[in-house]
Amino acid sequence: MFENLHISLTTPALLFPAISLLLLAYTNRFFSLAALIRSLSAEGKPVHSGQLKNLRRRIVIIRRMQEAGVSSFALCVLCMIFIYVGFNKTGSIIFGSSLLLLLYSLVLSVLEIRISVDALNYHLQELDQ
Repeated sequence: MFENLHISLTTPALLFPAISLLLLAYTNRFFSLAALIRSLSAEGKPVHSGQLKNLRRRIVIIRRMQEAGVSSFALCVLCMIFIYVGFNKTGSIIFGSSLLLLLYSLVLSVLEIRISVDALNYHLQELDQ
């Protein structure tokens, strides 16, 4: 299955800028969410339990997104090391794992966006009353 699989050092190197920008976006999401939570606690107003549950879920998902992104980046570096040493087959398998982690991270990102939109809709319902 992997006999004809051959990638060069430049293939995983192409992911470096993409993963770096993705991690930056995830960090920005985390900081925005942290600022929102801090502002909610500073206002002293009661916060609906549904909103708190939503915020907790988003924090967990963002943490998983960041972990998957960093793991993908680390596997990408490891892949390059294996390819550099001459273990192309092993490097290719590690690169595939890196791509799967990146895909997982992106799926989590979409999930977090959907939860965020639900939170905004919930807030709009409260304003409508």
